Parts: sequence; structure tokens; C-alpha cells
Amino acid sequence: MYEKVSTNLNFVDREKNVEKFWEENHIFEKSMENRKEGETYTFYDGPPTANGKPHIGHVLTRVIKDMIPRYQTMKGKMVPRKAGWDTHGLPVELEVEKMLGLDGKDQIEEYGLVPFIDKCKESVWKYKGMWEDFSGTVGFWADMKNPYVTYDDNYIESEWWALKTIWEKGLLYKGFKIVPYCPRCGTPLSAQEVAQGYKDVKERSAVVRFKVKDEDAYILAWTTTPWTLPSNLALCVNPDEDYVKVQMKEDGRVYYIAQALADKVLGEDAYNVLENYKGTDLEYKEYEPLYSCAAVHAEKQNKKAFYVVCDTYVTLTDGTGIVHIAPAFGEDDAKVGRKYGLPFVQLVDGKGNLTEDTPFGGIFVKKADPLVLKDLDERGLLFDAPKFEHSYPHCWRCDTPLIYYARESWFIKMTAVKDDLIRNNNTINWIPESIGKGRFGDWLENVQDWGISRNRYWGTPLNIWECECGHQHSIGSRQELFEMSGNEKAKTVELHRPYIDEITIKCPKCGKPMHRVPEVIDCWFDSGAMPFAQHHYPFENKDVFEKQFPAQFISEAVDQTRGWFYSLLAESTILFNKAPYQNVIVLGHVQDENGQKMSKSKGNAVDPFDALQTYGADAIRWYFYINSAPWLPNRFHGKAVQEGQRKFMGTLWNTYAFFVLYANIDNFDATKYTLEYDKLPVMDKWLLSKLNSLIKEVDDDLGNYRIPEAARALQDFVDDMSNWYVRRSRERFWAKGMEQDKINAYMTLYTALVTVAKVAAPMIPFMTEDIYQNLVRSLDKEAPESIHLCDFPVANEAHIDKDLEAKMEEVLKVVVLGRAARNTANIKNRQPIGRMFVKAETALPEFYQDAYPSFYKNDDGVWVDGFTEDSMKDALERLKSAYEAGYIDKESLTNATSDCRTKFYEDKFGVFTYWAGTWATNLKTNLEANGLDSELVAIPPIEELGAYTERVAPAWCITEACSNPEGVYKYFIETMLDGGDMQFLWTYGVEGVHWSTAAEEVCGVTYEEGQFHMLENREKEGTVYTKNHIDPMLAVAPLENDPKAEAVAEEAKVSAETFQEHSKMAQLVVSTDEMAEYNGDLTT
Repeated sequence: MYEKVSTNLNFVDREKNVEKFWEENHIFEKSMENRKEGETYTFYDGPPTANGKPHIGHVLTRVIKDMIPRYQTMKGKMVPRKAGWDTHGLPVELEVEKMLGLDGKDQIEEYGLVPFIDKCKESVWKYKGMWEDFSGTVGFWADMKNPYVTYDDNYIESEWWALKTIWEKGLLYKGFKIVPYCPRCGTPLSAQEVAQGYKDVKERSAVVRFKVKDEDAYILAWTTTPWTLPSNLALCVNPDEDYVKVQMKEDGRVYYIAQALADKVLGEDAYNVLENYKGTDLEYKEYEPLYSCAAVHAEKQNKKAFYVVCDTYVTLTDGTGIVHIAPAFGEDDAKVGRKYGLPFVQLVDGKGNLTEDTPFGGIFVKKADPLVLKDLDERGLLFDAPKFEHSYPHCWRCDTPLIYYARESWFIKMTAVKDDLIRNNNTINWIPESIGKGRFGDWLENVQDWGISRNRYWGTPLNIWECECGHQHSIGSRQELFEMSGNEKAKTVELHRPYIDEITIKCPKCGKPMHRVPEVIDCWFDSGAMPFAQHHYPFENKDVFEKQFPAQFISEAVDQTRGWFYSLLAESTILFNKAPYQNVIVLGHVQDENGQKMSKSKGNAVDPFDALQTYGADAIRWYFYINSAPWLPNRFHGKAVQEGQRKFMGTLWNTYAFFVLYANIDNFDATKYTLEYDKLPVMDKWLLSKLNSLIKEVDDDLGNYRIPEAARALQDFVDDMSNWYVRRSRERFWAKGMEQDKINAYMTLYTALVTVAKVAAPMIPFMTEDIYQNLVRSLDKEAPESIHLCDFPVANEAHIDKDLEAKMEEVLKVVVLGRAARNTANIKNRQPIGRMFVKAETALPEFYQDAYPSFYKNDDGVWVDGFTEDSMKDALERLKSAYEAGYIDKESLTNATSDCRTKFYEDKFGVFTYWAGTWATNLKTNLEANGLDSELVAIPPIEELGAYTERVAPAWCITEACSNPEGVYKYFIETMLDGGDMQFLWTYGVEGVHWSTAAEEVCGVTYEEGQFHMLENREKEGTVYTKNHIDPMLAVAPLENDPKAEAVAEEAKVSAETFQEHSKMAQLVVSTDEMAEYNGDLTT
């Protein structure tokens, strides 16, 4: 039968076994093979760098990127999942520099490019094994045996094709621009790279006195980068704003400043206004150079400098309303410089140091700031140096402050395809939409040309060959390189520096040799090329690429908005003019439990391997699915993971364990039965309705990428299945034999468990595999080998009854409110209560209101409670007297019914009051077995007590107002008699007093946690407990035309006739109004 299930909720070892099962049986590969004829649903995996370790954020990205493809595979789709590795770029070079003890480009070149490149290639795979173990442990399925690798020559050749296409469209050009530049790495950065490295810093700005030429006055100008002041060539004002010339009251100095900022900078009532100007009035006003070094360079270029210029980019939010212009160090400055024909003065070298012809030669720019301020102060030219806090860009790789630096670079002209970018972006389903329309959309609205070249070594070589005559040519393939070079090596040469640089081609213009330019390209271009380059398109696999492009789904963290998301869209727009992905889930960052960014320096970083070993993959997966919307920050901590595991996984596992425990006791084999819907009671139909509603909801949610909604639906269903269905149905599993009702209960729960496992399989793949293997594969070897080779369940609409679900939801609400009321009143759940009244928006049918069995109307027309009548008191007094006189066996009050029967059979007492019914035959048989007289005589009531007995035993009634009494009766039979707290209490007694489910030994029998058993005072051999207290009533009052009537023993018939002849039913409640005569308005 089923393998015994431990209730231990530590799933780590079980997950390792499942992982081993998948690997040994090639389940992932089979899931791909089985769906190869299905509709293609493409997922692109953004490539991680294998020379960096996984962190806890990678768990989030992995579990999202794994779950959706699993779901789509179960939906019958063919889901290509090719893993990839991002292998180029500065991270690798920096790692190798550190390993070799090198510092900077000069030492790299001294070491040698060939050995350096070889070391880079080795370093790339430093943590490959760790990544593969990590992916396996977390349950991330992708083709890691045949990954795409960005340093592969075929991959690079596809990129060359793309770059040549861009070149031929006139969109790849070399330009002299201000670029964000890392002096440590010696290379420019793209705008998307800059966006990843901003840090808040506190620095000193400078308000500087610029002496007006031929006038005893100064222009006050402001800058946040004092190190650029030696390169000053102009001062800029806003042409449309108001400016004033003022004289200070204290020292008589005269300044030019923006009118709106004068009070803030100079002080209120600290000056007199001499003249008013518009910005244009100050244009071309000359001033004396701040530093002679800039004047020398300007003079050499025969260009005028050191005068006021105008541009609207100047604002009056900070400073003085006048800014200094150094065209080599700012895009706005450069634009103004080109507009006015200012000279170009570059007084910073490639290492970020000021040049020797400045007073601060050899000093790094940021370290020069205080020296410049000191120099100006000593010369009387520093008006103020206020501190300010601002966000400043740093290199995202090495953390060095960036400088905006004028240099020649290669660019892709993205501004030319701006409209196409925006149009294609509008076809993408962004989750959340606010990222696509806001953050990403705004980025595209202000798109800049992509600075694609890097002055480094380990990267895809830029495929431009250049001649000294100025002619340039883009090579798009190995074949073209061979044809233009005539060099056989071109067919096999490694496409990396320095090997590729050895291949020259003949200039078609002048016939001289053309050499490849020294730059490599931005590694973001590598990752953005993966849709086509992974297939070596267009050189081969053209049909595969076209079938798998665009992707239906991608997902990465929010910082990829200006990284991979952008590079994919940029390249796809230029090359194919369509969006490369249709749906994208943007993921938030993982934080610590206090909402702080995780970092090793703060000591709050979580090691993903430790977390997986502690909690297991499914628990962490589930936490990320249900905790919050994927795009919001996730506060990761152990308590939250364990709570999610307990509420969902623990509940599902314990329900599964409950089923296996009792199925094994009963040898219940689900394959030998079928679920017969028409024979099911209402509780079973309700669970199946909820189950099929769940299938529809989760299917719709996952199909539309609503992950938390799907998780919550699963959690709610499992809670209902365990805490309502199983609790209401437990006694059905405890029944002896294998009657239809017990089969119904088993098959309903089995169906629900197997189905919910399949629905949850994409989310918690390990645990659901465990359940599936035990419940399905252990019995049916013809079933799919793995749950992940099964189809996603399809809802049976015929089993969905929304009205039933709604009514049961009302009942559940009443239960919740009742428990809350119990807690308020400090009444335990197992302690019976007299009555409970519920106020609701809608009235219950009278059928529910009027079930008061002990009440009847006496001969005087007065409603009374039979239990409070004097006759009841008299009866109790007579019983007391009989007990004290020894007429009643004292042990009978503590004996089980079976003990009393045995004593009767053994003639230990002579009178045993017991219902007749079908038990009459048993009584007769057992009396004969003990050699006693077996003749049974039905005894009428004692005459002295009256001719009739008033029957006020529990009864149920249907009111006269009921329009469908047959339907109500059917509903009553199916629902009210299938169990419940009160019937459970009547049948088995009080938990902890008469029965328990604790792990313990009772009467020599060992019970496990969760296994029902009677306690020692009730646990006697041969004890039989009644299951349904309506049986005796049905036995003594058989229905007319009952097909089973003939099976009733003759003794039972005589007993029933005698009972009916000498008794009468107390008048039952017929309306709420009459009931109100007894207890007021409580029943309404």
C-alpha cells in the first residue's frame, strides 16, 4: 500500500531524494521531449556571471523563472529553457587583476594580453559548479548541459552580424562626446550602467568670485565639482531670468547674481541693488580667467573664452543662478561650448588625475576638490563652500566615483529609433504596468545614444577595421573576414584580443592594411544578443530562432530595467523592429527583516545555501510566491518562511499523512474505486466544487502572471480541506467496514489531494512530487513517471456549485464567529453550549430555526421544555432510589454499552434496557450462545405511569411553510447526519477525557500523533461505538414502502408495534410565532 508518512515538517532530506530522482530518471529532459509537438512557449534566461557567487536575491529570480515554465509545460506547451552564462566584461577582468596582484591597464599590458585573456577564460567558471548545485537545490530547471556562453566564437560571430547590420543602417558611429568614465577601469560606461551605481554623498560645493574684466565687480558662480574649475572657459546664465548687480553694505564689494537667489546667498538686507538685468543683457560680458592654464590652451586654439553665455538649462533652484562652464566635463557644458564655439580644454588624464600643466598635477580629481577650494580661498576668490548632499554616480563594478569626460567612443544611435522603441515597448505586458509605462517608459522617452565601446581587453571585439586613410569597414562574419584578408587563420582564429587583432584586411580605398580598432563592446550588448546569438543566427538554426522569437516570458530584478530589459529591446528594435519579449515580471529586491538592503558589511546578508539547508527549497519558494507582489521588496527572514511553511505546506502534508494513515489501516486502494458523484453527500460535493473552482482560479492566475493570487487561492483551499472538510468527515474514516459513505470520503479526499498536488506542482515541485509518487505511482505504474510529466488539471464545470460554496461560506463565517465568541467567553471548543444566536443580513430558512426537539405544547396549549417538567424530576428521584437500593448495576454507569450487553448475555443482571431494531437478532443469538432463554417479549409501559409515554427524544422537523419538503429532507439526510461536533461529542465523548489523537500508548497499543483512539477508561476489547444516533429512531419507526422492511427481524417488528401503540410523539414546533410564545423573540 502507501508508504508510511512522517509528520516531521523538515523537508530538506526529502527534497534531496526528489532531486536525485529527477536527475537519475532525467525527468526534466523527458518533460521537454514529451511536449516537443506542443505549442512553443519561449522563456529567456538572463545570464548570470559564473565568476560571482549566488546570493539570496538569486533564489527569488530562480523560483519565479522556474515556476512559470513548469506551469506552461504542464499546460502542454513546449518550453525551451536554455541556461546561459555572461562571461565578458569588467567583473571578470577585476577578479583576474586581484588574483594576479595587478593594478590597472598598464600592469595588465606589462603582464601580457595572452596570459591575461587565458586567465579571464579560466576565471569565468570559478563558481560554475556552485551555480549548478544552487540551481538544482532550488529546483530550477533549465538546460545547463548545453548552455549559451557569451565568449563562444559562434556567439560572437552572431553579434558581429548584428553590429554590421547596425553599421549598414548608419546607426553605429564614432563620436567625440562627454561620457561617464571610470578612471580606475579606464573605460566609459553606458547610461544604463551609470544608473546602477548612484550613491548619496556629502561634499563641498563652491561659490566663486569671477573678476569682471575692466570693472570693479565680480560674477558669483556656483559649481558642485570644484576640480573642474581649472578648466573653466565661460559662465552661463538663463536668458529669461532676472539678474541684479548689487553692492554689499559691509565691505562694498559688487556682485552679479540672480535676483531670486540674492537674499539666500548674500543675506537679507545685506546689499543694495545697483542695476537690474535680464540674462540676455549679460551675454558676452567678459571676466578674467580663474586659472592661467585654461587661458594658455584657449590661446593656442585661437578661440575666444572667458565670457558670459546663455542657456535655458540653468535653473534658479540652487546656487547663484550662474554656473561655470568646462566643456570637457559635462554634456550641458559641451553643448553650450559647441553653440558658442568655445575652445576645448582637457586638463584631466585617462586615470582621472589633473594634468601637470595645472597647479594640481597628478592628483585624482575628487581628491583635488579641497585643494582647489583652499587655493581659491587664499587668493580671495572663494565666496563660500557650502556642504551639500547629492546622489553621485560610481562605477557599478569597482565603486570608483565616475567623472564625465570628453573622449572618442563608439555609439549606437538609439535616438534615431526612439519612436520604434516606444511603440514596441507598448506591446509588452509589464508586470507591474507602472514599470513599463513609468520607469522604463520614461527612460525611453529620454533615450540617449548607446556608448557601446570599452577600452578594455576581455570582451567581444568591436568588428570595425580602420585604415590610416580614414576608411572604415565592419566585418559581419568569419567568411567575410577570410575573403577580405585572404588569411586562412581567419577561419579558425579565436575571436578575442589579441588573436583577432593579428588579422588585417586590405583597404579597398588605398590598398593599405586595415587594422581592427582596439575597443571591445559593452557586455550588455552580449546579453541583449542572446535571443539570436544563442542559436548562432543567422548562420544556422534560423528556423529554431524564428520559432522561439520573441519570448513569451522573461523575469529579472528591477535593476535590469536599464540593463538587460533595455539591451534586449534596443537590439531587437534595430534588428527586427519588434519587442523581444511579450510578458515580463519585474522583481523587487530582497531585504532583511527590517527592510534594509542586505550586505556583508552590514552583517545582515543571508547565505542562500544556509537558508536552503535550514528551511528547504519549497518553503523558500512558497514564501516568495505568497509574501507580496513580486515587484515589491521582500523582507526575508526565517520566521516568515517558517510561518508560510506551517500554514500551507504543513497543513497539506498533515492532511496527506492523515489520508495515508487511515487508508493503510483499511487497505484502501484508490485504483479499485471510482468517484461516483451522484452518490456523494453534500460535504464531498462541496469539496469537489471548491477543488474545481481552485483549478480554474489558479489556471487563470498563473496564465496571467498573478502569482500571489494563485498562491493565496491554494492556501485557502488547503485550509478549507484540512480544517473544515477533514474535521467534519473524520468519523467517516473511522467507521468499520467499507460502506459507500466511507468510500466516498476516501475517494473525495484522495481526488482532492492528488489534484491539488498537481495544481501546486509548479510552485512547490519537491513536496508535490513526494505526494504524487506515494499516492499515485505506488499503486499505478502506468501513471506518468513524475508529477511534472502530468497535465495541469482541467476543471470539471459540472462539479462546480457556486450556490453551495456560498452557503458553506456562510456556515464557515458562523463557525469563525462562534469560536471568537467562545474565546471571549473563555469557553473551550469541546465544551457544549446551550444555544448560540446569529444575527445575519439574511434569515435562515425556518427549517434551521425551528429544530428544538425538547419543546412541545402541552394539553393546555402552553409551550414547555420537557427536561424541566416535574415528571422528569420524579423520574430522576425514582432512579436514585433504585440505584441506592442496588437494583441498578453500579458499574453500568461507567461501563461501555458492550460491557453491559456482555453482562446481560452472561446472566449477571436480568433487565437490560436497549433499543430493539436490528439488535433483536443479535440479542437472541448471544443469549442462545450462553445457554439462556432467548425468547424476547416486547413490554408495554407500566400502567401506573399512564397509558402512554410522551416521546420527546431528539427530533427534527420541517415547517409547514416549506415549499420543498422533499428537497429539505434529502438535504437533511445528506448533511445533518454525516457528522459534526455535537454528534462527535455524543458518540465519543470529550477530548482528553474519553478520546485523544496524541502520540501515546493505551492498553498496550501504541498510537502515533494524529491517530484517533479511545482512552483507557473507554478502551475495552469488543467495545462498539454507535456512529449515527438517528438509527434507533429509524429502526422503531420504519418508513412506509421501505425496501428493507422485510429484513427487519420479527422481534423488532413486534417491539416497534408495541412501542408505537403505547406512546405518542409530543407536539412539534410548527412555526416561529408559536415558539416565540415560550421564549420570546429569541428564535428570530
